[in-house]
Amino acid sequence: MNFRIGLGWDRHRLAAGRRCVLGGVVFEDAVAGPVGHSDADAVAHAVTDALLGAANLGDIGKHFPDTDERWRGADSMELLARAVALVDGAGWRVNNVDITIIAEHPMITPRAGDMAERLAGVLHVLPGAVSVKATRGEGLGPEGRGECLTVQAIALLTDQEAVS
Repeated sequence: MNFRIGLGWDRHRLAAGRRCVLGGVVFEDAVAGPVGHSDADAVAHAVTDALLGAANLGDIGKHFPDTDERWRGADSMELLARAVALVDGAGWRVNNVDITIIAEHPMITPRAGDMAERLAGVLHVLPGAVSVKATRGEGLGPEGRGECLTVQAIALLTDQEAVS
C-alpha cells in the first residue's frame, strides 16, 4: 500500500458585504467575506492544493488560474471536485483530510460539522474522514485583526490498487 501526503495553504483578505462561503457552507450572518477571483472559498482552495500536491499534479493556480475568466466567480467546491477527478485519474484516492481555519470571524466551530459533510461528499469519503478545526489569531497578525482568514489543510492519499 502506498501513501502520499499533501499540504495546502490559502489566505484571503476579508471585505465587508462580501458573501462568506467556507467549505461549501454559506455563513449568512458573516459581516465580511473572503475576496478572490472565484467565490474565494479558502477551505476548498487549501484542500484542493493539498490533494493536487499529494498526487504531484501541481497546484490550484496551474489548473484554475485567476487569469482565466472561465473561473471568475466559480464555485470552489466544483473546482475541488475537478481536482478529485484528477487525483483519481492519477491512481489515487482520498483517505482523509485535516483542516485548520485561522480567523476571528465568522464563528467556525458551530458549522464545522456542516463543512465536513459537504467536503466529504465531494471527496468521496465519510464525514469522519474530514476534520475541520478553527483557531483565532488572538489579536496578532492579519487574522487576529480580522483582515483576513487563513486555512491550512493536509490530505492523505492511498493508491487505488491497495483498496481494490
